[in-house]
Amino acid sequence: MRKLMITLSTAAALLSACSGNVQKQEEVANDDFTYQVEKFADLEVLRYQVPGFEELSLQQRTLLYYLSQAALEGRDILFDQNCKYNLQIRRTLEAIYENYEGDRNDEQFRALELYLKRVWFSNGIHHHYAEDKFKPGFSADFFAQCVSAVKPEALPLKEGQSVQQLIAELTPVIQDSTIMSKRTVQSGDGDLILASANNYYDGVTQAEVEAFYAAMKDPKDEKPVMYGLNSRLVKENGVVKEKVWKVGGLYTEALERIVGWLEKAASVAENDAQKAVIETLIEYYRTGDLKKFDDYAMLWVYDLDSRIDFVNGFTESYGDPLGMKASWESVVNFKNIEATKRTEVISDNAQWFEDNSPVAKEFKKEKVKGVSAKVITVAMLGGDCYPATPIGINLPNSNWIRAAYGSKSVTIENITEAYDRASAGGGQTKEFAWSDVEVNMLKEYGFVTDNLHTDLHECLGHGSGKLLPGVDPDALRSYGSTVEEARADLFALYYVADKKMVELNLLPNEDAYKAEYYKYMMNGLMTQLTRVELGNNVEEAHMRNRQLIARWALENAGKECVELAKKDGKTYVVIHDYDKLREAFGQLLTEVQRIKSTGDYEAAKQLVESYGVKVDADLHKEILDRFAPLNIVPYRGFVNPRYVVTTDDAGSITDVQLDYTEGYVEQMMRYSKEYSSLPSVNN
Repeated sequence: MRKLMITLSTAAALLSACSGNVQKQEEVANDDFTYQVEKFADLEVLRYQVPGFEELSLQQRTLLYYLSQAALEGRDILFDQNCKYNLQIRRTLEAIYENYEGDRNDEQFRALELYLKRVWFSNGIHHHYAEDKFKPGFSADFFAQCVSAVKPEALPLKEGQSVQQLIAELTPVIQDSTIMSKRTVQSGDGDLILASANNYYDGVTQAEVEAFYAAMKDPKDEKPVMYGLNSRLVKENGVVKEKVWKVGGLYTEALERIVGWLEKAASVAENDAQKAVIETLIEYYRTGDLKKFDDYAMLWVYDLDSRIDFVNGFTESYGDPLGMKASWESVVNFKNIEATKRTEVISDNAQWFEDNSPVAKEFKKEKVKGVSAKVITVAMLGGDCYPATPIGINLPNSNWIRAAYGSKSVTIENITEAYDRASAGGGQTKEFAWSDVEVNMLKEYGFVTDNLHTDLHECLGHGSGKLLPGVDPDALRSYGSTVEEARADLFALYYVADKKMVELNLLPNEDAYKAEYYKYMMNGLMTQLTRVELGNNVEEAHMRNRQLIARWALENAGKECVELAKKDGKTYVVIHDYDKLREAFGQLLTEVQRIKSTGDYEAAKQLVESYGVKVDADLHKEILDRFAPLNIVPYRGFVNPRYVVTTDDAGSITDVQLDYTEGYVEQMMRYSKEYSSLPSVNN
């Protein structure tokens, strides 16, 4: 629950959904580097640069290579976690794509190609952000014809399964909108587990899940493991039990390969502390022991001297309706030494920020421990961080480890740089900003305040506050992710406007923060709705968080502070009193921290459902109508660079370089061949 995902305001060009036709975007170079790769549906694929890679030592580049291979080996795990049919569907579509002998310009084939591209991007058949299942533009008959034309040995047939049985099994999953319609359902009065299509549970109800894990927890345990983090909960012969993701258990084929690359990485570690981190992670993968995972997390937090760093494992729980089970992800990176000076200023002053927070004293940390922050350069994205990636991360997620040992916060600046470069000239600000005053303010201060917001969100927001003794970390259940993101955003919003930012030389003047306030309110109230289909509610936790904050401020701060105003028949955000808006953010932060600290589920539900979920239909339609002519997509992701390794006659690595020329389809097909170890059905 510690990711900060890219927002419309950050990218400055993530706008309305495009038509379903596949589109190629002409490549545009910025400073001799091509950022744009391809545009289709509501997505744009970009490249990111890895500045400073060539200056690293051979040992460091070799370490990055090994960690990057480990990052790619977990790709199939995420596909299977998102839906049990994903691997079979992806591999069937890839077999068709590779072997199709008909007219590739045929409308039905182009629709199938588009569908496959979306499946690749979202790691499954459901939208990576909106959670809805994709609607295929090809018919069931066309799909059957295509599958039948592929040689059986090229298809992902289960043991004893015929081609016709494969078609019969997959067709309704793809074509019927009522089957597995949402990947994750996080609110409502029904059974959230049964309503969700993800593969974290099988044959169990929400009540059975909650009872199973409640029986495992000891309220007196001051160092609880993160129950359920690395397993699928199933019912077999009437008995509820866990199938643990570990070597020798579920997903062993992929985890064995991940461990193999991690062993190589340990052999070229920069220092003993980093080696201990890697070796402890390996032990966790081999045993599945969540106490060993805590050992790894503590060692990782303490490793502050290594230039190279990484996340690899079952980490974030956004995809679980109950916020317990974690998706597999990886981010491989190295420290941006110059840019990190900014975040070090923040982390060095963490106690001041905690002490001066507006929240009640009993919910504050008496002593902030181990808060470290840095700016990183990503060198490889994997799992749930690929192709769509966060722009900031704060880990570990364990509340007691964070309280006792601290946390690491990172801002991923080469990703924000890629977004910024690719967004030039998008037209969003001109269309939606109230006047030239806001346009010029965003142009001058938007990028610096965005990065500072990310720093504050990750380092201070997630690192602040505490749970009261005896409060279950999972007490907020399906609303936990939204509340946690709101808490971090509110902390960042409150402090980005503080004079301390100027005193610490983090902002150039006391008015610069207004750019972030305006963008945040504009995004939370209006522009992010381009990501929501007309008539739908807001589903994704980050989007709910932003709407919750903006809508609460709009309705509680008063029109003399902020309002939605009309001009020439169009709706705009108008902020009249920035100081009063900051006060409103502080008031909401106080309540959100109380909810988090006390585990007040009913208050969390009331807050999220009242402000974060429902959408004004008329305003929503207006926004979509205004976005459409801009022809800018609402979602972006990345292709990775390709590692080029040179070895001598003995097989020793003599050089590691990066190649940026691989295209989207080329990369996806290669990954499916080289990093696809799991069987199509994982029981």
